[in-house]
Amino acid sequence: MLGALIDAGADLDQLNAAVGSLGLPGCRLVAEGVKKRGFRAVQIIVEYEPEKKHRHLSEILKMIDAGRLSDRQKTLARKIFNRLAEAEARVHGTSIEKVHFHEVGAADSIADVVGTAVGWDLLGIERGVASPIPMGTGKIKNAHGTCSIPSPATAELLRGIPLAESSVPLELTTPTGAAIVATLADSFGPMPAMTIEQIGCGSGERDLQQQPNLLRLLVGREAKLSGVHGGEEACILETNLDDISGEMIGYCTMRLWEAGALDVFTTPIGMKKNRPGVKLSVLCRTEDVESIETILFTETTTLGVRRYAVRRHVLSRQPHSVKTQWGQVDGKIGWLRTDCPRFAPEFESCRRIAAEQNVPLRAVYEAAEKAFDATAVVRQ
Repeated sequence: MLGALIDAGADLDQLNAAVGSLGLPGCRLVAEGVKKRGFRAVQIIVEYEPEKKHRHLSEILKMIDAGRLSDRQKTLARKIFNRLAEAEARVHGTSIEKVHFHEVGAADSIADVVGTAVGWDLLGIERGVASPIPMGTGKIKNAHGTCSIPSPATAELLRGIPLAESSVPLELTTPTGAAIVATLADSFGPMPAMTIEQIGCGSGERDLQQQPNLLRLLVGREAKLSGVHGGEEACILETNLDDISGEMIGYCTMRLWEAGALDVFTTPIGMKKNRPGVKLSVLCRTEDVESIETILFTETTTLGVRRYAVRRHVLSRQPHSVKTQWGQVDGKIGWLRTDCPRFAPEFESCRRIAAEQNVPLRAVYEAAEKAFDATAVVRQ
């Protein structure tokens, strides 16, 4: 990560000034140009004086606070180490105050985390999107003995984060790397619509036979499609149901809407043993996935929920109201590029007027659309 940040434009001298202010004896970053299976990259070596000590979270946070870092750099570094401490505490059944770091408390790991926080800030990155994370396979040795990959702390750090299948017989993601990506990435999935400005390639030390040992960082600006708000990360959750009543599905649907789902819909399907069933699908924001999934598990009989990342593009839109012979109807107008805007009356607004005026709901919709068309002609 450090190599990718520096290759993308983060100033090595500024990173060394920040790392040097932490009070770690002789600690500095050295950048080297390397090639991994034919691809160029920057590899970072952390030089430091050998030490034999384990650090608690409080000691590391004091070092960060005392360092010559900006407020945002300190905040990012603290978040990464707090996330590490929370994972270690869960693994060992203790509190974050009592956790003492082994490998991740050493000078090189502290430099990795703080240097990454500084580089992230120097590049002005406001939002991070990452691909699924590869783990590798096999076993590793650490301060607690031999563990299967992923290590317990790495697995804890990557809860709720999609993992990529990998047959490489090595540890590809360490606890430090997992904490960094879990903290800095706002979402995981396809690359967002963007205009690339810098590309950084960072190298690990090992030479892998199966693939280049590289991390690639693409830095740019979010692409604004003309007339369309695009590049919005979203997620679809779905489950198949054949042993639940319609009333239960209706109640679950209501709860999903209340929880902020972007869309909820059902599809009739045929299931095993010729049973008729229902596929319940939910479109939601990535930050709402856990709460939406919890509702599906608690309010239905499902034993499993599928989830996959999607991209959601919507028309440029804004609230709008029109006046009809029965009163004001609220709605939204949307438009694509230079096309004439279209008006969509809100159901609840139309329903209320239909009930109050004792007129057909269809008549209210038609009156609202005609009222908008008339004002659109006047504007043109």
